[in-house]
Amino acid sequence: MNHPAILKTDFQGMTLTSTGKVRDIYALDSHLLIVATDRISAFDFIMPNPVPGKGEVLTRMSAFWFGKMGDIIPNHVVSTNPDEYPAVCAPYREVLRGRSMLVKKAKPLPVECVVRGYLSGSGWKDYSLGRPVSGITLPAGLKESSRLPEALFTPSTKAAGGEHDLPISRREMADILGADLTDRIIRASLSIYERAVAIAYRTGIIIADTKMEFGLLDGELILIDELLTPDSSRFWPKDDYEEGRPQKSFDKQFLRDYLISIRWNQKSPAPELPAEIIAKTGEKYREALNRLVR
Repeated sequence: MNHPAILKTDFQGMTLTSTGKVRDIYALDSHLLIVATDRISAFDFIMPNPVPGKGEVLTRMSAFWFGKMGDIIPNHVVSTNPDEYPAVCAPYREVLRGRSMLVKKAKPLPVECVVRGYLSGSGWKDYSLGRPVSGITLPAGLKESSRLPEALFTPSTKAAGGEHDLPISRREMADILGADLTDRIIRASLSIYERAVAIAYRTGIIIADTKMEFGLLDGELILIDELLTPDSSRFWPKDDYEEGRPQKSFDKQFLRDYLISIRWNQKSPAPELPAEIIAKTGEKYREALNRLVR
């Protein structure tokens, strides 16, 4: 991971179809090329500074997890090796190496699929205010970061750029997708989470929660986007875990905490990040990868 940091891509001869907070997506006939840049976002804002190597961490980690879950549900990955990509990609092979995926073009489903094993983030906020969590009433007496009696599936809307995702109930999800598809997604999501939790725990990582995305390909339900990365999950060090307080993390919570500490008003423009914050954030991402992918 010694390549220059990449904040954005511009590949001539390829059609850029969308630019997300982290990924640039190009259309290649029946496939898509997903390129993970080194952009990092917090509070729904893209920071002006990249975190060098972050896109490579995300790609390697997603590829690792997709490989572990193939018997639960198919996924969209065709290859992560630029030497196997279509010829139009050839001039950019070295940029693409380590940070890209050639994937099948599926129809994304308009629901974010969140599984929570611990009470944190927006789930803790709702619980502490006496509200249900995505329509689910939890038992009394839980604390911040408490392990939940069982993992919860808590879907949300998939908001347009710059907007916040909004929690919905399973019933509302079924109204959007249909009962059968909703049931299949819930079963797959919980199975993926439980397997990932067991794998990560052996490496000293607690996966507190994670977000997944699904799509349809020729009517078949498949897993798409990224999977179980520090961008889409809360990763906590097992040896420091203690309920009743926020946890240290291997994800971008470190960056969020810094932005809170400087009292940024969470309005544009996002602040320039000090070199030490960029370096420390990168270290946390790499440590999670090195623990999991050996």
